[in-house]
Amino acid sequence: MTQPRLFLGIDCGTQGTRALILDSHSGSVLGHGAAPHHLISGANGRREQDPAQWLQACIGATRQALQAAGVDGQQVLGVGICGQQHGLVLLDDQGQVLRPAKLWCDTESSAENQRLLDWLGGPQGSLERLGLAIAPGYTLSKLLWTREQHPQVFQRIAHILLPHDYLNFCLTGRYCSEYGDASGSGYFDVRKRDWDRALLAHIDPSGRLERALPQLLEAHQAVGRIQPAMARQLGISAQALVASGGGDNMLGAIGTGNIQPGIITMSLGSSGTVYAFADHPRISPEPAVATFCSSSGGWLPLICTLNLTNATTLVRELLDLDLAGFNQRLAQAPIGAGGLRLLPFFNGERVPALPHAQGSLHGMTLDNLTQANLCRAVVEGTTFGLRYGLDLLRAAGLHSQSIRLIGGGAKSPLWRQMVADIMHTPVICPREREAAALGAAIQAAWCHGREQQPTLDLQSLCERCVHLDPSSATQPRAKHVAAYESLYQDYRQRLTTL
Repeated sequence: MTQPRLFLGIDCGTQGTRALILDSHSGSVLGHGAAPHHLISGANGRREQDPAQWLQACIGATRQALQAAGVDGQQVLGVGICGQQHGLVLLDDQGQVLRPAKLWCDTESSAENQRLLDWLGGPQGSLERLGLAIAPGYTLSKLLWTREQHPQVFQRIAHILLPHDYLNFCLTGRYCSEYGDASGSGYFDVRKRDWDRALLAHIDPSGRLERALPQLLEAHQAVGRIQPAMARQLGISAQALVASGGGDNMLGAIGTGNIQPGIITMSLGSSGTVYAFADHPRISPEPAVATFCSSSGGWLPLICTLNLTNATTLVRELLDLDLAGFNQRLAQAPIGAGGLRLLPFFNGERVPALPHAQGSLHGMTLDNLTQANLCRAVVEGTTFGLRYGLDLLRAAGLHSQSIRLIGGGAKSPLWRQMVADIMHTPVICPREREAAALGAAIQAAWCHGREQQPTLDLQSLCERCVHLDPSSATQPRAKHVAAYESLYQDYRQRLTTL
């Protein structure tokens, strides 16, 4: 019998960390683990987390996954870390965290972002220089915010890392970043695939920020061997290789097999994302499309909405419903929620670009203001935001025959049907729902395998390890497509008032 080849994939997200054990030989996921995170929130748009809890969550989730898999951690050959994009982790010269990490959903530095965008010449100037238009939530404006709001902290900065970079540092002691995640920082040129050092010098002419940049790695390059102390805490081999890792969207692409043109992945998570692989930097003239680098050697044009399951959770908790109760109410309401319209911009919005918008409820009457209609209105509102983004990608020439749907919302058959109808495209889910963690494990197998076989193809690994779930296949229904198209145009019209 062939020995398994075990790899650990870790996805450190906003709400928690998930881990899984992959046997890359059989292509099977053997076990899962999870641990929650806590958010530091403020009314001014502050969304932060303590990086120390990420590490503890990684340890807890990994040990759970090993136990669930029933395998010896000493057999783990490699580790891949996936992290939420755009977060800012600042370290001093001893490698100690200087302050809580500001996250992708933090809008406290919106004013700083606008000033930087103006300096770049507006969205078009930013597109011409960087290949993307910087947005509130990107890492760049957080640096300017830190300099102005916490000058003493700023003076102690020795290392600037993204969340997955920080976890790689904890595991290996090395300060590195991979092109995909780095391209979401806002101080990276996606065409040249390099840091924009002059942009950082604009924030701090002393050169402190440039000196604090991590070394860039290709996606197939490993950071190095895990440190023995960290290996003991995780319960894995001290010989395990730590892969380059990447951002959650980049490794979600690998975990859905989205590493060649013709596939679109849509994620129904805390935020909503839609992305497709490109083999060259296909820069859209639309600023809302971010042409990031992929973690598979290409590019990943992407749109991100800030309000998705965080918005549906807000309504569910307001109505004191558990998930089953929410889904029951959702099924009871008609398409269009009886005329109730919810614009779910509770956290501002990136796509469409409305950073200062607030959530709003429209069309209320004595008859339609029901729990069922409110549940339906929030799901429809968030899904229309994804359709808005998908239209932007389609306008940029990115098309597919189906959508690969991931994230917590993808577990709902009703939501899957709504996505198929609103997007007018067939939908299917991967069998492994933790696509980002799976992508991290596959990338770890790729990095490990290339040490012995430099020409090892990532595509062959994806074909072996990424499996679609035929039971989730959902076709759009013509009658519902037409009904939703009318509602979507109404949504677009309401946007113009904002």
